[in-house]
Amino acid sequence: MRLSIIIPVYRVENTLARCIDSVLGQSYTDYELILVDDGSTDSSGSICDKYAEADPRVRVIHRRNGGLSVARNTGLDVATGDYVTFIDSDDFLGDNTLAILMSRLSAHPDYDILEYPLCWHYGAPDQKVVKFGVHEYDDMSEYWLEGKAFTHTYAWNKIYVRRLFDEVRFPPQTLYEDAHTLPLLLQRAHLVATTEEGLYYYTSNPDGITMHPDGKGLDHLLDAHLRQMRHLGIERQLSEYYCHVLNIQLDVYGYTRQAPLLPSPDFSSASIGSLPVGRKTRWKLRLLKIIGIKHLCQLHRLLHRP
Repeated sequence: MRLSIIIPVYRVENTLARCIDSVLGQSYTDYELILVDDGSTDSSGSICDKYAEADPRVRVIHRRNGGLSVARNTGLDVATGDYVTFIDSDDFLGDNTLAILMSRLSAHPDYDILEYPLCWHYGAPDQKVVKFGVHEYDDMSEYWLEGKAFTHTYAWNKIYVRRLFDEVRFPPQTLYEDAHTLPLLLQRAHLVATTEEGLYYYTSNPDGITMHPDGKGLDHLLDAHLRQMRHLGIERQLSEYYCHVLNIQLDVYGYTRQAPLLPSPDFSSASIGSLPVGRKTRWKLRLLKIIGIKHLCQLHRLLHRP
């Protein structure tokens, strides 16, 4: 089996057929489709069973509800493909996407991860196609920092060689689990590539967790990035990545008022001008230089109460 496709399923009776049909309608056919019904209380489980009865490539696992990470891990535990990919059950694939991507992987068997474009918030007013260029990265820190992987840690718009998951699983009971998992996979990868071919449709879900972040969820996200900053040894290095994490820290403090965990970087005021960031972020950095991280968090909360 060349490819294992894992779809976690939980109460998505209105979008599940579109998702599954986008896979079964692909011109590429050398795959197994693993549907993990995570204790759905609607008709999602029976929809999965009907597809499995009609197509031998489809396998269904029914389990007690454990959350997205547990559902993905359940699929990983039984996956047999050389490669593995994930699709969320309210999303879908563009036509011929798998054939294009698997052909590229056949031509480049040294790729450990292949990332492809996505249509962001399909069906919403802010819908847009996001591409990451055509690149190869044999330095994972370059992929993370210069390729700005820290802004697109999504599990789903990537195909992975399955061995990367031999000792890696998604963290249960953790929000923004993708941000925790991708750095662990990169520690085991040797070559990551991005392509402008293929398309993943990420739909807008107004009820989704990331559409309504709170202190707990953002705290999980901050923890993931702080771990990665420590791993890279750049906790106190001023960079575009630091600015990204700084904004998360400010939001976490706004919800929780817990002492900030992000350390202040060592930098000069002159170095701010060289960063590819917006005007508001530059002002935050200037204030950070003057008053420190704790007082910046307090000021931000005062001006932007959740």
